Amino acid sequence: MRLDRFLIRRGVHSCKEVSALLARGRIGVDGEIQSNGLTEIDRFSRIELDEEILQENHAIYLMLHKPAGYLSATSDPQHPTVIDLIDHPARDTLHLAGRLDRATTGLLLLTNDGRWSKRVTEPQKEIPKVYRVTTRDPILPETKEIFSAGIYFAYEDLTTLPAALEILSTHEALLTLHEGRYHQVKRMFHAVGNNVLSLHREQIGPLILNGSLPSGAFRHLDSCEVSCFKS
Repeated sequence: MRLDRFLIRRGVHSCKEVSALLARGRIGVDGEIQSNGLTEIDRFSRIELDEEILQENHAIYLMLHKPAGYLSATSDPQHPTVIDLIDHPARDTLHLAGRLDRATTGLLLLTNDGRWSKRVTEPQKEIPKVYRVTTRDPILPETKEIFSAGIYFAYEDLTTLPAALEILSTHEALLTLHEGRYHQVKRMFHAVGNNVLSLHREQIGPLILNGSLPSGAFRHLDSCEVSCFKS
């Protein structure tokens, strides 16, 4: 939004009065005097009139180690949600940047910055996501080539993007996806005659969930981690 429109929409000053405030250097944006009403601002811009704060919102970016049994939702009348795990005064402003099934564990991102979460989740970005998969039956070597070629999903009438499978043992593998379709991992293994017993997301882009963050815990992302999704 433009700065002058923000000031006018408050309903306190007329267009002429807003222009005068800007011209007299009485409006500050992020600590600097701003006289140009065409300046673009967002919900996280700190805006001041003299010493009065008109807007001050802080962007929040969290990494959560999701345990099994929690819904990837902000509220639910029957089941606990991942928001219940967030002990933060602004947790009611948060939303999820991507989801995990209730039984799936691992890395989940939460924020109050809609632009940032869109960059994390929009399909065109093809951000890699790495899952640790445990299966009911042995993982056949040819599964790697099948996943690399893509799996056809008749319901959506589409073929999945090439996925990289690293077989770790007879029943365990790391699967890297560049999309996030409904129950995609389970459906891919089902297509080759196997069933997923457990699923854990270890990585989203450069963000890796390691042993320093226990199940059910969260931490703030640092500025470098946040900026890696802003390009």
